Amino acid sequence: MDRRSLIKNAGIAGVLAAGMAPAVHAQAAVRWRLATSFPKALETLHGAAVKFSETVKALSGGKFEVSVHAAGELVPAFGIVDALADDSIEMGETAAYYYTGKDPAFAFGCAVPFGFTPQQIQAWKLYGNGHKLMDELYGKYNFFGLSALNTGTQMGGWYRKEMKSVADFKGLKMRLGGGVFGESMAKLGVVAQNMPGGDVYQALEKGTLDAAEFVGPYDDEKLGWNKVAKYYYYGAWWEGGADLEFFINKKAFAKLSPENQAIVHAAASVAYTDGTSKYLMLNPIALKKLVAGGTQLKRFDKAIVQAGFKAAQEVYAEHSAKDAFFKKVFQDMRTFQRDQILWNRISELAYTQDIAGLKL
Repeated sequence: MDRRSLIKNAGIAGVLAAGMAPAVHAQAAVRWRLATSFPKALETLHGAAVKFSETVKALSGGKFEVSVHAAGELVPAFGIVDALADDSIEMGETAAYYYTGKDPAFAFGCAVPFGFTPQQIQAWKLYGNGHKLMDELYGKYNFFGLSALNTGTQMGGWYRKEMKSVADFKGLKMRLGGGVFGESMAKLGVVAQNMPGGDVYQALEKGTLDAAEFVGPYDDEKLGWNKVAKYYYYGAWWEGGADLEFFINKKAFAKLSPENQAIVHAAASVAYTDGTSKYLMLNPIALKKLVAGGTQLKRFDKAIVQAGFKAAQEVYAEHSAKDAFFKKVFQDMRTFQRDQILWNRISELAYTQDIAGLKL
C-alpha cells in the first residue's frame, strides 16, 4: 500500500501509528540564544525575553528552544548589536537608542524627544513606514526588529535637588539615554552619563551623579533610587512611549522553517502584549507606594518643557542637515505623528480629561 492510500484508508491515527507523522513533527530541534540588556532583577524588561522563550517552546512543542541570558552573561548590556553583526548570538532584547553612537537614527526605533506614544509607535511600525525604515538601518548590522514591549510614557527621573527652572539643569550630572535625547539635554547644560541602570544607585549615593532617569515607578523602585534621590519628576518629554525590541539575526532567521519563522513573530506579539500590559498594572501601584514612603512627586515647569522642545528641534535640524537617512525617518515620523495627534485630541485625550474630573 502506498503512502497516499494509507492516509486515505487509515486516517491521521493510522498515519501516526505507522510512524509517518506530519512533517512539522519531524523537524530538527532548534536552539537559539537571546541576550538582553537588562538584569534578571528587572523582571518587566528582562521578562519580555523570558515570555518570548516560553511561548516559542510551547508553540513548537519543545522543538524550538531559546535560552535567555541577562546583561553581561553572553555579551555586555550595550553589546547586542555587535554580537548580532558578527553572528555571535541569534537574537537580543534591547533599546535601539543605546546604539546611537553607531548611527543617530537608531533612536527612532525606541523613543525620541517629543515623539510617539506607545499606541502611535506601534501604528507607525506596523501600518506606517516604521518597520521598513528601521529595518533598512538594522539590516546594515545583520538583524531586523520586532517590538518586545513598550514601557509606556516614562517619568522625568530622580533628582537630589528641586528643578525649578531651566538654569537648574546647567552642570547637572545625569544618567540618561543617549542619542537625540542626550544631545538635546546637553544643550540645556546637562552633563549626560549613559550607564546601565544597575550602576546608578551607587553613583547617586556618592554624589558622582546628581540625577538619573530610567523607566517608571515600578522599575525605579526596584532599583532603589528613591533612597538616594527624593525628588521624582513627571511631565518628561523624552520618552512618550519607549518601544523595546527583539533584534533578530537575519542569517539565523533565514535558516528557520516557515513554521518556526511564524512562531518567532507570534511569540514576539505575545511578549509585547504581556509586557506592555504589565507596566500599566504595576506602575500606579508602585507610584502610590513611593509617595507614601516620602518621595516628592513634582511636575516640570512649562518653561522647562518649552526649553527642552527648542533644544530637541535644534538637534533634529543638525542631524537632518548632515544625514539624509536621519532626515527621511524624522520627517516620516512627524508626518505620521501629526495625524495621530489630531485624532488623539478628539478621542483619547478628550475622554481621559473628562473622566479624570469624575468621582469613579
